[in-house]
Amino acid sequence: MNNVDAWQQSGAYANLMGHNIFYLDTGELEKPVIFLIHGFPTSSYDWADVWSELKQHYRLVALDMLGFGFSDKPYKHRYSIHQQADICEALLHHLQLTQYHVLAHDYGDSVAQELLYRDNKRASKQWLSGCLLNGGLFPETHYARPIQKILLSRIGPLVNKLSTKRTFDKSMTSVFGPKTPPSEQQLADFWQILTFNNGHKIAHKLMNYINDRKQHRERWVAALVEAHVPIALINGSDDPVSGRHMVARYQQLVGSDNIIELPTIGHYPQVESPTVVASHYLKFLASLANECTLETL
Repeated sequence: MNNVDAWQQSGAYANLMGHNIFYLDTGELEKPVIFLIHGFPTSSYDWADVWSELKQHYRLVALDMLGFGFSDKPYKHRYSIHQQADICEALLHHLQLTQYHVLAHDYGDSVAQELLYRDNKRASKQWLSGCLLNGGLFPETHYARPIQKILLSRIGPLVNKLSTKRTFDKSMTSVFGPKTPPSEQQLADFWQILTFNNGHKIAHKLMNYINDRKQHRERWVAALVEAHVPIALINGSDDPVSGRHMVARYQQLVGSDNIIELPTIGHYPQVESPTVVASHYLKFLASLANECTLETL
């Protein structure tokens, strides 16, 4: 059994909003919860390399969003960030979770922004904190890759049909840091999950998230500016999509608190430098616990 197969076997399925959604739950009821939201075009497996370290201290819950990983991948469907947020909330309700930290990456950042916007407006708050890894928090600083622009265009469906593992490997490697490229095994793992139930054939449909970001920019920026909980940013600076230029914009619009920049890391910090990412994230969470302790003294 390879690592991907083991990951799938460690999870479960829930029928949420009419779709079979794959999720993992370490299930330790006595531990505080971290809800992890993955990016595009990958899956919850993105968190595999930080899983063991975080699991020592927290109950971990992660899902493959609709159209991703081992979850349903309907072809005739209009995918949206709002629906992905609805599915996330449905899973949290299914697991009876009402208090949790959120850790998100890439596409998952946009889902997290929508969830945070809702929580900011909710009388009974559920978020304890948020931490965002490289993502298009602001459409004006999201430098889409050429393949992303093509997939979003009219010829997207045709180009998508021509995709191969070779073109996928090239595209994925281009967003990693030059000093931390993905291994052949990592690329094989990503491809295995992407092609599960022909998921590679709907990539052009999932690309609608770029339009969602533009349409809901004000709502999702407001979610960060008005956040009722501490928000951390752990960002690979050597990311051509959402690197140091995105962090600069974040500092302008949101502030400079709790920002960690990883100078030589690219778009997938949790894959490229998992030990460092887990360490910084756990320090951030520990600082929150210390603040709560001081407040009660």
